[in-house]
Amino acid sequence: MHEMSIVQALLEQVQSEVERAGHPGRVVALHLVIGRLSGVHVDAIRFGFDVLSSDSIAAGAALYIECPKARCHCAACGGEREIDEIVIGCPDCGSAAITIRGGQELLLQSIELEE
Repeated sequence: MHEMSIVQALLEQVQSEVERAGHPGRVVALHLVIGRLSGVHVDAIRFGFDVLSSDSIAAGAALYIECPKARCHCAACGGEREIDEIVIGCPDCGSAAITIRGGQELLLQSIELEE
């Protein structure tokens, strides 16, 4: 389960950002963006966060996760659709002249700190 190492890296990043900001308060919430095509299991991230955050600066913090869909754009027919999984051809015309946009994000969008 590589999600545990992702959560560990996330908590290290949060610690670093809070120290850099010089903020003495506690972390109230974290906002993540995990695209549906990222290969990351959101439930495993939540589990890992529950386990690993208890001894961190983010202990007791809420975890909000946005999971954007990807978009498939076809150069042949001009069609564009939201997709939930990787496709090898245009869902409309079957052409392989497609570009997948988004859906692969894995980022810490924001940190909410106690005032």
